[in-house]
Amino acid sequence: MTGAPPRLVVHDVDQHGVAAYARDLVRAVVDAGSPDLAVLREAVPSVPPGTPLHLQFTDRLWASSPEEAAESVQRLGEQHPLSVTLHDVPQPSDGPRNLPRRLECYRAVAAVAAGVVCNSSHEAALLREHGVRSAAVGVIPLPVDVVPFPGDARPGSDGSIGVLGFFYPGKGHDEALRAAVDTSTTTLSILGRASDGHAADLEAFVRGAAAEGVAVEVTGYLDDAELLRRCRLVGVPVVAHRHVSASGSLGSWIAAGRRPVATANRYVDEMASLRPGTIALTPPDALATAVAAAAQNPASTWLQTAAVPHGRRDMAAAYLGWWKSLSW
Repeated sequence: MTGAPPRLVVHDVDQHGVAAYARDLVRAVVDAGSPDLAVLREAVPSVPPGTPLHLQFTDRLWASSPEEAAESVQRLGEQHPLSVTLHDVPQPSDGPRNLPRRLECYRAVAAVAAGVVCNSSHEAALLREHGVRSAAVGVIPLPVDVVPFPGDARPGSDGSIGVLGFFYPGKGHDEALRAAVDTSTTTLSILGRASDGHAADLEAFVRGAAAEGVAVEVTGYLDDAELLRRCRLVGVPVVAHRHVSASGSLGSWIAAGRRPVATANRYVDEMASLRPGTIALTPPDALATAVAAAAQNPASTWLQTAAVPHGRRDMAAAYLGWWKSLSW
């Protein structure tokens, strides 16, 4: 390879954050002056062998099981030099059955790649801690570009506590509900839908919240414009993941101009350092206190800046530099 970027594999899948990220990277690289190098996964067999490829990988996007996902990437690696961005990095919250399977999958993918990218130093540390190794490891954070307000006017608040993204156990909905109960907040907004396989969990959550006097609104999937509008209506945005690798929902709050209340952990601390002033950090056991303070001071839930570090332009430059650095 002579320094030119690889073909960028994209997926014809809606409502999946990693698939959306793959498409966004293509647009960002094109905006940076490179040609459109996107290739649908289904069209990869038509790409000449030996052509470098970059993959956005999470096992659930590539196959129905970690084993099948690893096999898919290994077959590609027999035909093409690979660079891979790893998402949803395995961690103990995957459980005693799935953690070993996902670790073996990610180890196999990393081993066949010329290099892997993580979206945070936290994820790179998770890889090291679990023996997932590659020839090269880079860190390129998820991009955030703040979307300007029409006429620079902020909307009114609906008074709710809001959690953004797919619903699944461990995403922070239980913690947000506890904060709602403790602060006498009567509405919890879930901006998204149940993750695949968790519809029954969501229904049980809504029933349990109602029994505690909290009405839960589940918006379902929102397109970009409606998601932005709803992010700006929520009273207090909350990010309270118990186990997180990288969080697109945290970035979405910030892109909407919000300063979410977020429980501290290694990833959130890293993002707070990357983008100072964009997150109201709180210890996990003080979430309700932080939510109450934010509700009493609504201005604190909004960014005081129109731009934050590391947007799409920075992401494109980082990837272009990364590909040039690899020994393909």
